[in-house]
Amino acid sequence: MLNQSRESRTSSDDLAFFVRLASASSLTAAAHELGLSLAAVSKRLSLLEQKLGVLLIKRTTRRLELSAEGKRYLAGARPLLDQLAELEEAVSGETAHLRGSLNINASFGFGRRHVAPCVSAFAALHPQLSLSLQLSSQPLSFLDAHIDIDIRVGEPPDSRLVARKLRTNPRILCCSPGYAAREGLPGSITELARHNCILLRQHDSDFALWRFTRGDEQASQKVRGSLITNDGEVAMRMALDGHGILLRSWWDAQHSVESGELLHVLPEWHAPDGDIFAVWPGQRQQPARIAAFVDFLQQHLAQG
Repeated sequence: MLNQSRESRTSSDDLAFFVRLASASSLTAAAHELGLSLAAVSKRLSLLEQKLGVLLIKRTTRRLELSAEGKRYLAGARPLLDQLAELEEAVSGETAHLRGSLNINASFGFGRRHVAPCVSAFAALHPQLSLSLQLSSQPLSFLDAHIDIDIRVGEPPDSRLVARKLRTNPRILCCSPGYAAREGLPGSITELARHNCILLRQHDSDFALWRFTRGDEQASQKVRGSLITNDGEVAMRMALDGHGILLRSWWDAQHSVESGELLHVLPEWHAPDGDIFAVWPGQRQQPARIAAFVDFLQQHLAQG
């Protein structure tokens, strides 16, 4: 091993190249992201495979598929690149110049509207940092999904995870003025039973049982509705179109309520809050890029 030639060793550039490549949907997509030609990407991949003596990626026309060796190489490459970035940060002491990679997960609706603009602004401030934002319908496993930060509703039950609240997120009842004119507004929680309610089915919860508080008073009501969806944006569209009453997070309903497109129904009653948290695995020494991004995200979401 000691007499291995310089040309046959893989470098941090090779690792970074392969991580970027593995995150792309195809070689063509990878070439576009890297600003290289397809031929250049294919040649560099072939040279890397020759160095290692294994096939890392199975070439197909439609998608990019890692071999067993490629998956193992990827699993080892990510922590090595992160450790190198952390070492550079610790030695230089210049946390303003962040390096390495940061992989973020968020829900579809909140991720598109609030997290994505923050990621874009943060990337402009730290051009040496590689940022990845993926959107999913529910929290992911940090180990399996290779993510560093998860933006989720509610604190995590696992004490090994660190969580910071980014913003409060009350949930309200709302409907369109058209629906109110046609069907009237409920005067109490129990009157919700006679209304058509738009049901949002997520995370295997009892989505048809709505719970509320008013001061020290608590109430719950089983509701029904002719429209059910698992997507918040679809549910909002149905409410705006006048189909019924919706229980929705304030971050999503705020603009429509303030503009008059939706009415705040039974405003004295409050559903349990679904506060937004940034969650990441606990570490002895928190990487500067995680701390900087969470600070940035919290500051910008507080203004929203």
